[in-house]
Amino acid sequence: MTNSNKTFYIDTLGCAKNDYDSQVLAAELMGRGCTLSDSPESADILIVNTCGFIESAKVESIEHIFSMAALKGETKKLVVTGCLSERYHEDLVKEIPEVDIFTGVNDYDELPDLLLSDNEVMADSVKGKVGKVLPYKERVLPNNSYSGVLKIAEGCNNTCAFCAIPKIRGPFRSKKIEDVVREAKVMAERGIKELTIIAQDTSYYGKDLYGHAILPKLLEELCKVDGIEWIRLMYVYDDGITDELIETIASNDKICNYLDIPIQHISDNVLSRMRRNSTGDSIRETFIKLRENIPDIHIRTTMLVGFPGEREEDFEELLEFVREVKIDRLGVFAFSDEEGTLSHILDGKLPEDIKEARRDSIMELQVGISEELNRKKIGRVFEVMVDEVQADGEYVGRTRYDAQEIDNEVNFVSKRVLNPGDIVNVEITEAYEYDLVGEEV
Repeated sequence: MTNSNKTFYIDTLGCAKNDYDSQVLAAELMGRGCTLSDSPESADILIVNTCGFIESAKVESIEHIFSMAALKGETKKLVVTGCLSERYHEDLVKEIPEVDIFTGVNDYDELPDLLLSDNEVMADSVKGKVGKVLPYKERVLPNNSYSGVLKIAEGCNNTCAFCAIPKIRGPFRSKKIEDVVREAKVMAERGIKELTIIAQDTSYYGKDLYGHAILPKLLEELCKVDGIEWIRLMYVYDDGITDELIETIASNDKICNYLDIPIQHISDNVLSRMRRNSTGDSIRETFIKLRENIPDIHIRTTMLVGFPGEREEDFEELLEFVREVKIDRLGVFAFSDEEGTLSHILDGKLPEDIKEARRDSIMELQVGISEELNRKKIGRVFEVMVDEVQADGEYVGRTRYDAQEIDNEVNFVSKRVLNPGDIVNVEITEAYEYDLVGEEV
């Protein structure tokens, strides 16, 4: 085995979990003497970290694999990893012979040895074992990072009918609390001010290791880390939002009053067909309780329309819920029929045009709601984190109530010279459908 100062390039697709995995892999390779390249043309090893969650993501991943294959030539090694190659390993080996190695999401420990070996490696030779605990790993953070994701667990124990994630990523495995805190400290030392906490189901954290969910305790420990100013919670399921968690969020200034709760639907008929753990009433009660106990809480959610068996009255109930509850941040997806999921064999499939029309109806309704909620912010002062420096004292940032690259932005002016990651007070002067305008005060 040799490292021979090889250079590598990673093309990452999909969600923040894939970004995280790529950062871990980069650290492992750099620890063995390799150099991270910022262009595929100059790299010896090309790595595509794929997404395979829904059809559009699969198509995008395959397009990226072929574009890398076109650059490969005689000397480069091409590796495909991530969700797509975990899910469709055998098919991909047959269909894309240009790829030297296919590995899945649980094979990152084996991958560096294979990449740096001088021996020929068969494309289908890798299959790692799923450990019981998610271990601590070093990561390579992008230069000048001030916001970063912190993955506290891997896998999922839920059996949602539309989702292939448990098959792809395996059962839920938490990272030990001391390892999560250690990682947060390292991130803070490297300039990270905002932690975005992720897992497949964040509220489940600790059940596998400690016998009960301990997300509140983890948050209390993370709040003690010097240098971290904002802590943002993503992927918190309705059935895991306890009074203790609400109290922890409400009583700690570092924890953003922002919660991402993927509810998917509100109709009991659809929720039960989806095999969700929530009911329409439990979701409504959770929203009410959050807003009563954390008055300025901003809730983000995602909804899935056009699920098999979704009746017109189910959709109308969802539409009425959106109209009535006025959700702060909302994304809507049309159902994607994925082989290997329980929903693939359900009856009551809906035509594409109906699914898309239902998605569009909710998003059109949400545009007006978002603008109405934004207008209420005019005249108020908010903490804003700078994301982009533009010309002549103009900046783009976001409030505590907005996740980076997902939610709303604030365009503002300042008489000072600011840098990405700076947190300033901005008075809002104008409001639009999704963005705000203001000036530093």
